[in-house]
Amino acid sequence: MSSNMSQVTRHSSLSPCPVFINGEWRNLSGVATSPVFNPSRGETIAEAPMGGVEMVNEAVESAAAAFPAWRETPAVERARVLFRYRQLVEKNLDRICQSVTREHGKTLAEARGSVYRGIENIEYACGVPTLLMGDTLENLARSVDCETLLQPLGVCVGITPFNFPAMVPMWMFPLAIACGNTFVLKPSEKVPLTVVMIVELLEKAGLPRGVLNLVHGGRECVDALLTHPKVKAISFVGSSPVAKYIFETGTRHGKRVQANGGAKNYIVIMPDAEMSKTVEALSTAAFGCAGERCMAGSTAITVGAAADRLLPSLVQAARSIRVGPTDIEMQPDMGPVITAQHRDRVASLVASGEKEGAKIICDGRGARVEGAPNGFYMGATIVDQVRDEMTLAREEVFGPVLNVMRMEDLDGAIEAANKSAFGNGAAIFTQSGKAAREFKHRVKAGMIGINVGVPATMAMFPFTGWDDSFYGDLHIQGKEAVQFYTQQKVVTTRWFGDGVGDVWKK
Repeated sequence: MSSNMSQVTRHSSLSPCPVFINGEWRNLSGVATSPVFNPSRGETIAEAPMGGVEMVNEAVESAAAAFPAWRETPAVERARVLFRYRQLVEKNLDRICQSVTREHGKTLAEARGSVYRGIENIEYACGVPTLLMGDTLENLARSVDCETLLQPLGVCVGITPFNFPAMVPMWMFPLAIACGNTFVLKPSEKVPLTVVMIVELLEKAGLPRGVLNLVHGGRECVDALLTHPKVKAISFVGSSPVAKYIFETGTRHGKRVQANGGAKNYIVIMPDAEMSKTVEALSTAAFGCAGERCMAGSTAITVGAAADRLLPSLVQAARSIRVGPTDIEMQPDMGPVITAQHRDRVASLVASGEKEGAKIICDGRGARVEGAPNGFYMGATIVDQVRDEMTLAREEVFGPVLNVMRMEDLDGAIEAANKSAFGNGAAIFTQSGKAAREFKHRVKAGMIGINVGVPATMAMFPFTGWDDSFYGDLHIQGKEAVQFYTQQKVVTTRWFGDGVGDVWKK
């Protein structure tokens, strides 16, 4: 054990935030820390250690040492570990959701929905004996057979964001280890506690020592993972500038990288849309999870008369959203954002839109919550008459803010959406099959919704961001993720003999 690590002690008023290396839980000592808040209260609930190169070396070496035995473990046995893990996660669902709510600020309903999405990824990984099947062709040439094999890469790394403390890690490590790899997980320093919990459950499921390792840290930790010679692949979810850095640095050091970035998702509302359903879906898309998700519907483009039909009801719906603490039994409709600094950034972007000529028709800035005066609250906000040259239109806000742009026709709406540098998702609300087909064919985004406000895919389909929303070629989730976490081997076979079926003779 290294000099700056000690066995975990749990006698602090703050929640412990240990690392997990080679099957041992340890506290880091003698390192800088970063505060972990309960955003509903503005209170510090833990201190995340900022580990560095030495910690990363131990974790990667542990994973590398565990890899030979784990890759030789039959796929059905690896799947059985994940079946047990899935049962433990579901058994502890309420406890996990409470942890997500406490350190992130999601409502319990949002936390539950996100954890179930994580469970779906575990379930998908449980099918790995089928997912790893290759192709065969007998008599490719005379007496020559050919087959493909999918084999694991080695040590893989996951670097995850603050906005989904359980779900996004579960996008990564279940399938990676199911495919026979070993793994080092580095969660956001803003939300490290839920990850500790879900890794503990994987340990209880019987995962061998060293197959999954958990580290905490900031840029020094990330850079050490990106450049370590024994790391083979890196999965990342976060902002676009960081995604680009992760991709460029990782690939420059010979790693396979999938780096998911930010987004600016457009929702087009046609005049013939069913407005009550559209208002409901748009409110959820824009203000669900306090807007802190890369699939948030952050810009509504109204076409023709749709604005007059939509906006009065939408503003009424936004004003009725109850904002409050999510760590109590009586749940609000929307919780806080992650930090005071982030709240202030969101408010400043709204102010920039107003300064540049947009009109705020529902203002959630300065939200005050009785009984939680120090929480990081921002109410639902709608900004009308946004133009594509405005800062508010170009930057990812990542908060409960909906931009409204107005266009005369569908061509103008698609053109406006396609000006964005991002390309995660786009949606249209209409009763016209022709308009829907035109939209899905021409709009530049990887995930499209037709009368679906948040077209986030389930575990068996890839999460297909485009342009500045994704750096790499093989996406997270689905069959592409299986390809990402494996390498293909083609075997061509011919046996010499006097004839087919001859008995071996000396």
